[in-house]
Amino acid sequence: MTFASKNHLTDRTYALVLAGGRGSRLRQLTNWRAKPAVPFGGKFTIIDFALSNCVNSGVRHIGVLTQYKAQSLIHHIEHGWSFLAASLGEHVDVVPAQQQHGESWYSGTANAVYQNLHILERVLPERVLILGGDHIYKMDYSIMLAEHAKREAELTVACLEVPLAQATEFGVMTVDDAGRVVAFEEKPAQPQALSHRPTHALVSMGIYVFETELLTSELERDAVDPYSFHDFGKNIIPALLNQHRVYAHRFEDSCVNMVDHSPYWRDVGTLDAYWEANMDLASVVPELNLYDEDWPILSQQRQLPPAKIVFEDEDRRGQAFNALLSSGVIVSGATVRRSVLFSNVRVGEGSLIEDSVVLPDVHVGCGVNLRRTIIDNRCELPDGFSAGLDSVKDRVRGFEVTERGITLITAEMLGQRLHQATRH
Repeated sequence: MTFASKNHLTDRTYALVLAGGRGSRLRQLTNWRAKPAVPFGGKFTIIDFALSNCVNSGVRHIGVLTQYKAQSLIHHIEHGWSFLAASLGEHVDVVPAQQQHGESWYSGTANAVYQNLHILERVLPERVLILGGDHIYKMDYSIMLAEHAKREAELTVACLEVPLAQATEFGVMTVDDAGRVVAFEEKPAQPQALSHRPTHALVSMGIYVFETELLTSELERDAVDPYSFHDFGKNIIPALLNQHRVYAHRFEDSCVNMVDHSPYWRDVGTLDAYWEANMDLASVVPELNLYDEDWPILSQQRQLPPAKIVFEDEDRRGQAFNALLSSGVIVSGATVRRSVLFSNVRVGEGSLIEDSVVLPDVHVGCGVNLRRTIIDNRCELPDGFSAGLDSVKDRVRGFEVTERGITLITAEMLGQRLHQATRH
């Protein structure tokens, strides 16, 4: 594929990022923010990965559909994604739920796009790239678009292989030798195993390329169906299989970050998965490469000084091992091991932080001991505070403790009521 043809494909594509979900399995982390706005990896938010994939792929006409507690997400996009060249038509539009059709909010993924078809009428793209805003991965969408065009497909669904036990949470696909989708079932109790890999199933990633004309007609048809859930996986895709050219795109063909020939894609929808994915970034050789200059993850950049570790006395030595320390962090005579400290975190003397994720603007007092914890924005941990050492005691104190023993602490749990406007 020549540069010119790639440029034409991406220029004539409009991306719609579905970012309205609450992400309730993240518990109190989404009490005041949508899942795509949850911080990740020391300096990013979850939605930054989908948006960075768009920009790096050359897809620079983007709409972000919001709904649940969207203020922090809107703030992040407006302030962190305003660098695109508006004079060239490049933009990231934030589209709050506006009840364009009736008085109901979005009733499904397909309904979310249906209620915003006016955007496509204004832009008139040849095709629409539909994405979720709540997964961690690096993908070159231009490769998927090229495959879609080469096959003369009307709909292409990105897919990957996952263990059968996990496949019950996805749309499960069956494809023929040409890659055409011949069956699709949303969240089946008994997923269809792959013939060449009987322990795995082929599942949808929730990434679609539609020809605009087909998308518009199908959403209009679905909108008046009283028996529909108005969902792409449950209704739209199965209805298209017999009469339209629907193909699967293998994620490994467009994944930018391959580890041991395995594509990296993470659903960080639970506290345990969120903690584990962050912890991996602090390892010596993480599965996700954030240091790839050819495919950078872009985000809002707070103007903060470099991270600093101070004091080298025998009884108060500042040190960090296998840790990510973001801008503005000060580790003052404390020890940090296997942890991720987001921007502007301050750690006082004699404290020990191990296997923990500490979100922005947290102040850790002196003599604090944290282990296997997630500390939400702007918490103030007093001198001598400890958490993550005893799950039973943590639960009694009102902290959230997961099945794997990860302790989540928010400002509200500590009795520190902060106005939402102060949080970003």
